[in-house]
Amino acid sequence: MNVKIRRIALSAAPFFSGAVAILLAMAIISSPETSFQASLQGLKLWWNLVFPALLPFLILSEMLTASGFVHGLGVLLEPLMRRVFRLPGMSGWVLGMGVTSGFPGGAQGVLQLHKQGSLSDKEAGRLAALVHFGSPVTLLIVVGVAFLHHPAAGYGLMGIHWISGLLASFTAILLRPQTETDAMDNRAAKLPAYKTTLYRRVINAASKARSEDGRSFGKLLGESVGNSVQSLMTVGGYMIIFAVVISIVLGVLPQLPESLTAGLLEIHLGAKSISEASITANTSTGWLGLALLSAALGWSGLCAQLQVLAVLKPAKVRFLPFAAVRLLHGLYAFLLTLLLWRPLMALGEAALPVMATPESGPSAAISFTTVWNALPQLIGLQSLLLLILLMFSGITALISVFRRRFG
Repeated sequence: MNVKIRRIALSAAPFFSGAVAILLAMAIISSPETSFQASLQGLKLWWNLVFPALLPFLILSEMLTASGFVHGLGVLLEPLMRRVFRLPGMSGWVLGMGVTSGFPGGAQGVLQLHKQGSLSDKEAGRLAALVHFGSPVTLLIVVGVAFLHHPAAGYGLMGIHWISGLLASFTAILLRPQTETDAMDNRAAKLPAYKTTLYRRVINAASKARSEDGRSFGKLLGESVGNSVQSLMTVGGYMIIFAVVISIVLGVLPQLPESLTAGLLEIHLGAKSISEASITANTSTGWLGLALLSAALGWSGLCAQLQVLAVLKPAKVRFLPFAAVRLLHGLYAFLLTLLLWRPLMALGEAALPVMATPESGPSAAISFTTVWNALPQLIGLQSLLLLILLMFSGITALISVFRRRFG
């Protein structure tokens, strides 16, 4: 019965997408001025904030991947990936990519493993849900500095975003129905007995990744710039079209709150809309707004989800399970923000230096100085999270060894 329903849905998908495209074109033709202003708003937001903030870090992320660093990190995260998330150990480097570069890098890593035959379709779907994080630069610089004008708030939102994302994926595994595929998952969860030391396995993984990449520094830099610009152009196109969709939805249903509509559809436009709704990070009245902002970042918007699913189309990743994890991510982010916001803000304000912020509102352009000043703190926080993950991975490995010897 389920197979029949799935076949009907697949056959009806082209007609549904065609109908949506026709309705969207009719809405744009009926109100061209409103659609133009909405697309211009999306373009300005992308050009002034998203492009300059993300481009340097996307380039560095691709170069870091080519150097073999994330592959060596994946070896260290293998116990955590196998025992906790029931995924092959080599997927640990994709988690490192998702944490450091955000969902575009994470999705590309999942696709690469699937093309190599290292992941099944279902494992690719679970891994894609696990590594779907907002870019740290988006959370810190775009949201914290440009939208909220409060760097400590950006760090607090980023920490909660990471923790809630890991909790959401772990909860999804616990709630997953028991099927015949669990036998395969249990085999993947067992740690193999290696003959070489951990240090040697890390070095070998990094060396193998560098040799397989094989690009010179000049070629790597040029291709990293080209790929990063192409990725950001795709992001910009999605932002512009979804800005138009948001304006059409609000025009048809004006009673809907703009922040709610934008937050459900697009992460950057939603964060901007919620941040403009008089959020003050230092007052108790702003807690609920910040919790809603954190939930919207966890949900990440329908636009980001469709981008990831488009990248992972060869892996046949299904939308509903993926979106369910995003809902859990948003729910955990909302609750953790309400519970942890005061201590996180106190810690952030005491530990962080003052950072330059745009002076002319959320639409102001981000300068290179702002990005450069945020780099040390951003790398420090990413390193802290990776150390925590490595610590949990080591504890998981020790538990596995103890059970093997005494269980």
